Amino acid sequence: MSAPDFAADAVAILPDLVALRRALHADPELGLDLPRTQQKVLDALEGLPLEITTGTRTTSVVAVLRGGRPGPAVLLRGDMDALPIEETTGLEFASTNGTMHACGHDLHTAGLVGAARLLSERRDELHGSVIFMFQPGEEGHGGAKVMIEEGLLDAAGERPVAAYAIHVAPGPRGLFATRSGAVAAGSNQLFVTVDGRGGHGSQPHQTLDPVPAAAEIVLALQSFVTRRFDAFDPVVLSVTRLSTGEGAVNVIPEQVELAATVRNMSPASLATLQEGLPRVIEGVAAAHGLTADVRFDTMYPVTVNDPAETAETVDVLQGVFGEQRVVIMPTPMMGSEDFAFVLDEVPGTFIALMTSPPDADPSTIEWNHSPRVLFDDAVLGDQAAALASVAFARTAR
Repeated sequence: MSAPDFAADAVAILPDLVALRRALHADPELGLDLPRTQQKVLDALEGLPLEITTGTRTTSVVAVLRGGRPGPAVLLRGDMDALPIEETTGLEFASTNGTMHACGHDLHTAGLVGAARLLSERRDELHGSVIFMFQPGEEGHGGAKVMIEEGLLDAAGERPVAAYAIHVAPGPRGLFATRSGAVAAGSNQLFVTVDGRGGHGSQPHQTLDPVPAAAEIVLALQSFVTRRFDAFDPVVLSVTRLSTGEGAVNVIPEQVELAATVRNMSPASLATLQEGLPRVIEGVAAAHGLTADVRFDTMYPVTVNDPAETAETVDVLQGVFGEQRVVIMPTPMMGSEDFAFVLDEVPGTFIALMTSPPDADPSTIEWNHSPRVLFDDAVLGDQAAALASVAFARTAR
């Protein structure tokens, strides 16, 4: 039996998916508590033959579709939360509440609803079960980990044999991209407080000034990254906060605080960071007669695509959309993804889908997390069809 033509089926539901995406975009919510978003998802799933549960520690939605034929369970993920960004796109459906779907999670949610609709229409032909994971709290809140702890992977009565997610990004509209192995970086956060002894700005010799020490620490961190790691196992460290507080301009402060985001691609590089960063920071501070408090928090692990599942996924997508629309990424992304928590438990594939408007100038396209980023929701039919196709093919294997 040949696989259903989900891409053709998706044409009929595209207007509904666009309407849902725009409703989500106009009313974004942050973090783990997304009650309005959750209700929109529940309303969109109403009437489908799904077993639906909601989270207790977060406003998640887990929906299970039981196929008409025997087979394994697979999981499809769509994240739902937005970012604390003031939108400046000028879209008719732009957010006005100070938050924004600047990472495309509104498309992820609508696309997953579309996959649920497509697969529900083909329920009798479906082997096994599909778990639809509607996840809050991807943007730094570990929502996937919370859902796993609440039993996500047992929702179908058996653990899924594979898991898939699609993430939108700027680029030629409708192009899919993925790769085997590491596909997105691990995410970590570094917090440093340098303690000195403040005083009058005209008498620095009577103080222990933490400001020049903090400046040296920033530079030392850049040298550490470029000299301690293999160029083919990259680490990115960006100091994003540097503060002496709100004291008077003529006062040397008691302390300086700085923070950085740190991305890595392997367990070995993470171990080097955990050992080396405190040593470098504390050493620079000690050289100035100061002390430093260092905290290094591991947020998300490296997102690793299973080679066998990814090869099969590429074959399925090329069969549905053509070889010209599916490319292999030459390198991983240095952004991070908490779908990594799922892929740590279940083999699977994380896929990028390019969604820039066709008239966009490639030289000025804004990236995810920009207040001006634009995603063309004309891709939603293909996004839903792609998720449905890989799930259907995997359960039938």
